[in-house]
Amino acid sequence: MDFYNTVEKAKKTGKIEKGTNEVTKAIELGTAKLVVYAADVQPKEIVQHLPIICREKNIPCQEVESKQKLGLAAGIPVSTASVAIIEAGDAAGDIVQLNKKK
Repeated sequence: MDFYNTVEKAKKTGKIEKGTNEVTKAIELGTAKLVVYAADVQPKEIVQHLPIICREKNIPCQEVESKQKLGLAAGIPVSTASVAIIEAGDAAGDIVQLNKKK
């Protein structure tokens, strides 16, 4: 599954949060439907807590390779470490598929 495409769809037709602080808040509040974070974030400590708290809250969490591509998918001209999909919009089908794979 192309998670960049999923983030882009959700950005255009739903609602997303960008940046690790906002994503962490969305997870803790239980509003995140899917969390995507970049593998090339330095230092790793910035995002290493995300999969752990997602597992605790039963929120799907996926790693992608590039923070630059993730930023572009989120519609911002800079890289971003993480994105949370709050309202899926047209990406709802992708999230349902991901939940079935669990």
